[in-house]
Amino acid sequence: MTYHKLSIKNWAVEDRPREKLITKGLSSLSNAELIAILIGSGNRKESAVDVSKRILHDVNNNLNELGKKSIDHLQKQYHGIGQAKAISIVAAMELGRRRKLNEIQEKSQITCSRDIFELMHPTLGDIPHEEFWVVLLNRSNKVITTQKISQGGIAGTVIDCRLIMKSAIEQLASSIILCHNHPSGNKTPSSQDKTITKKLTEAGKIMDIPVLDHIIVADGRYYSFADEGEMV
Repeated sequence: MTYHKLSIKNWAVEDRPREKLITKGLSSLSNAELIAILIGSGNRKESAVDVSKRILHDVNNNLNELGKKSIDHLQKQYHGIGQAKAISIVAAMELGRRRKLNEIQEKSQITCSRDIFELMHPTLGDIPHEEFWVVLLNRSNKVITTQKISQGGIAGTVIDCRLIMKSAIEQLASSIILCHNHPSGNKTPSSQDKTITKKLTEAGKIMDIPVLDHIIVADGRYYSFADEGEMV
């Protein structure tokens, strides 16, 4: 029996993703249908929706996991996904990340470790390498700015305490919070993490710019040195 793909053009008008978006609104579309709109078409055997469902299945229907996939990965893994389609998916994931980050930054005031995690997760949650950032706060614990201090490989990154204190002084920060990611997904601090936290905490006391916390972002989880009573 010969297999014939049923093109989206042959679907009932109300079931086509683009037409469904117009007539029923964005909320009526599944994630697969939204991705299908991005890629426009599928391949000889699959519709755009079918390809999108397969992509989502491979990331356990987790958009955060999809956000970690590279253009090269999408091209090589899925027949019918060329460079242009892969770029569309990656760009859409990045826009979603930036939208979430903007919404969080509007809140700006830090009251607990969860606030820091929500602030920094859009930046650090999806990247495959380690980055070290500082969050600079004013006297009201509102965010002045966030700054990337260093970038490393999968296993770690090099931290210069002088750069962190220099940034805090230049921005007239009253306090700082340290933040970095563990691409492995393991939130447990390493001995190096503990050493740099202690070193920066002591420097902050000398400079009268206290280090309030050190947050380790590991996918959808985090570790707070302050919550664990380790900011001494």
